Amino acid sequence: MVNLLLKKAIPEVVENQIRENNPSETKKTQDRLLKAGYSKDDAMKLIGRAVAVEIYKVLRNKEHFNDEKYVKALRELQ
Repeated sequence: MVNLLLKKAIPEVVENQIRENNPSETKKTQDRLLKAGYSKDDAMKLIGRAVAVEIYKVLRNKEHFNDEKYVKALRELQ
């Protein structure tokens, strides 16, 4: 049940980040991936994976969401 809820929530998180330009690297990453030839859907999925990794760390290790690691992960997406 949790996995299903996260699967639905992660795309919303990405869309909110892009719409609110917070962090700005999310929109920059989407633009970069689109320019590289990814479809919008594939770009969103890649960004969503970066979100999911940080959410996993929060839930599994009881860590705070690490903005720096998230932004680094976005910059490394190809």
